[in-house]
Formats: sequence, structure tokens, C-alpha cells
Amino acid sequence: MISSPDAHAQLVSDDRSCVWHPFTQQQGWVSEEPVIIEHGEGTDVFDTTGRRYIDGVSSLWCNVHGHRHPRIDAAVRDQLDKIAHSTMLGLTHPTAIRLARRLVDIAPSGLTRCFYSDSGSTATEIAVKMAFQYAQQRGGKGAPRTRFIALRDAYHGDTIGSVSVGGIDLFHSTYRPLLFETLKAEPGDPAHMQRLFEAHPGEVAAVIMEPLVQGAAGMLVHPPGYLRAVRELCDRHGALLICDEVATGFGRTGKMFACEHEGVAPDLLCVAKGITGGYLPLAATLATEEIYEGFLGEHADFRTFFHGHTYTGNPLACAAGLATLEVFEEERTLERLQPKIELLGELLEDVASMPEVAEVRRRGFMTGIELTERPAELRMGHRVTVEARRRGAIVRPLGDTVILMPPLAISEADLRRLVRITTEAITVAVAVTRPAVAA
Repeated sequence: MISSPDAHAQLVSDDRSCVWHPFTQQQGWVSEEPVIIEHGEGTDVFDTTGRRYIDGVSSLWCNVHGHRHPRIDAAVRDQLDKIAHSTMLGLTHPTAIRLARRLVDIAPSGLTRCFYSDSGSTATEIAVKMAFQYAQQRGGKGAPRTRFIALRDAYHGDTIGSVSVGGIDLFHSTYRPLLFETLKAEPGDPAHMQRLFEAHPGEVAAVIMEPLVQGAAGMLVHPPGYLRAVRELCDRHGALLICDEVATGFGRTGKMFACEHEGVAPDLLCVAKGITGGYLPLAATLATEEIYEGFLGEHADFRTFFHGHTYTGNPLACAAGLATLEVFEEERTLERLQPKIELLGELLEDVASMPEVAEVRRRGFMTGIELTERPAELRMGHRVTVEARRRGAIVRPLGDTVILMPPLAISEADLRRLVRITTEAITVAVAVTRPAVAA
């Protein structure tokens, strides 16, 4: 339904006077005309004026099978006829149990337990807390391990624990007085991580990393074999491996989980975003049986994992999650994705050769197009975003790196159109700023 001009104007006014947007400098936001998304259909979204856009970033990397997918819609409606929410503190429910079974079945080997939460940040926060508490409770010689190794330019979410293991100064430096210190390893360099282990023998509880691709860092792609090397380092030095697959999971790299590319099974696996196909907030932290057993004991031992959220394992979200996994199988999503991954690579060859582009980084359907350096105040990434919207596509930059991460269900024709629109947007955005650069 298209809003009337008066209704649209009222929405714009109320947004500017009432809403505080995430990762947004509001002073700049209120000076621009907002795009107000009213509904979706397949891999497109529509605003309140009736304009149609390709969802080129999967509604922030979470939509998998498209909007209003009949299979997922029906599953959520069916669950609504039963119950919308029931706590998992002291109770359980069928949908959460069935989804946990499915997640354990498809996860890398050895992950046997599923702890639910409601966002990528909480999934990683939980993994960090589990690793820390497990280290305190497992006993053995020497002092309990208390340190974590994370990668430079890491991003694991916005809660305090997940920010502590992050490494992007723009996002994290403001909160440094609130954070615990972590050791920062150079991405892609196992020798550097080895030196960190050697400098802190017996102190590291866990290494946390995004496998293969550091998403929020601008789609930084690790060299082949790096993930496997980190797994071996963790085994050699007695540390747990936490893999944050919030962004890379559920097909984004071409396999269900990025870990599968190198045959790596982490001790803790964090998933969110695509877990419900982009429908409802849900996350999970999967753990090995060994870690789970480290929290068992008599009530008086206080080995319980004292963590939980009101909407943990929400039935509606779990129903969407189950349906999402069923669609993966029914529509052979990963199999049908492979030629589209190949096509995307071919289309990006021309983009990489543009003088306005410094580098194209990609793994599977995760793409970062880094623009050539220009003054930061020009906000080139933002300018490209605006030009892309004018041409019918939603993209979003990380600084001056333009991100493309469409739903896995996108057609080849729309994939071609998305790359064409992005190319045109880059060309126009740079051309408009040339006089300013010259001046």
C-alpha cells in the first residue's frame, strides 16, 4: 500500500523528531529525505512512495530467501496459532527443541549444545563468557586462563564483552574505559598469533575470529589455510577457538558455514542474522559437549552459566528458523547459489578495473568494493549509496568501502542489475566530487 503524500510527510516528520537511528550521525540524517521501507517482495523492497529497490545488502546481511517467502510466512503464522512467546528459564518448548536439533545436525562436527539468544552481539558475548567461565572451572595446573586473542580490525558486536574483543577504533575507542584488554593478532598471519601465545604462555582462554572474512572491517578476506592454522595453534596452546559466523553463516561464503571451507570445527560457534532468513531476532551459540560438561555440578557448586534473556528461544523466531533451514533443502539454495557466485565474480572484474575503485574483496556472496582514497569529508561511500538508491538499489558502505551482499535467492538478472547500478553510482558519485577535489 502506497502512503498518501500527507501520510508520507507525517512519517518523515515523526522520524526526524522521535527516532534515533543506529550507526547514524543524526545531524546529517535530518537534512536528507529518508527512504521509508513499507513492504517487501522477493529480493526487492518498496518505500512508502511506491519506489522499488533491489535489497542489495539483504536488510543488513540477514535476509536469505527473500521477503515474504510463503514457506517462512506460513511457519510464523502457524506458530502464532499456538503461542507467541514462552520463557526458556525453567521451561522449554517444541520449536526451540526442534531447531536446536537441526542446528546441531548441520553444524561442524563436535558441536552438540545450543544456547539461544537474540542477536549476533549476544551470541559472541555468550561465547566469551562461556570460554572465560569454562577456563575457571575446568581445573588443571597453573592459574586459570583469563586472556583472549582477537584479530586486528575485528568486529563482534556492540555489547561490552563483544566490543572488548573488537578492534575497530572508529566503533570501539570511545568505550575503552569500560572494556577488558585483549591481545590483537595480525589477520592472516599465524606466526604473529604464535608469538602472542608464546609471550603469554598458559594465559589465553580463547581465540575469537570471523572465519575467512572480516565483514565490518570492509570484507577483509583471509588467505587460504589461515583458519586451519589458527585451529592448530589453539590446539597446541590449550585455548578454545570461537568462530563468529554471524555474518559468514547460512550460505554467505558458498557453504552453510565458512568453517567448512577448511574443514575446521570450532569449540564455540556463534550464529545469528540469516538463522531466521531475516525474519525475526534470534541467535545461537553452539558449544562442544566438553564445554557443556564443564558447567555441570551440584547446585551448591555454582557452576551454572548465569546468562539469559527474556526472549531467548522465542517460538516465533524458532519457527522462522526451522522454516529457513527447510527452504535451504527444498529449494537447493546452496547448490543453486554456486553459478551465481561465479557470475558475481565475473561481473566484478569490470568493477575492479574502474579507476574509481582501489580494490574489490570477495568471498562467495560477500563483497567489498573499496573506493580510491579521497578526503573523508566527501563521504564517498555515502554518496554512492544515495546514487544507487536513485537507480533502484539499496547498498550500504563501510566508510568508503561499498558493500554488496544480496539475498542468496536473488536472480541472475537482478544480480547483473545490482552490479550495473553500483557501477553507475560509483561513476556518478566520483564525477560529482571532482571539482571539489581539484579545488
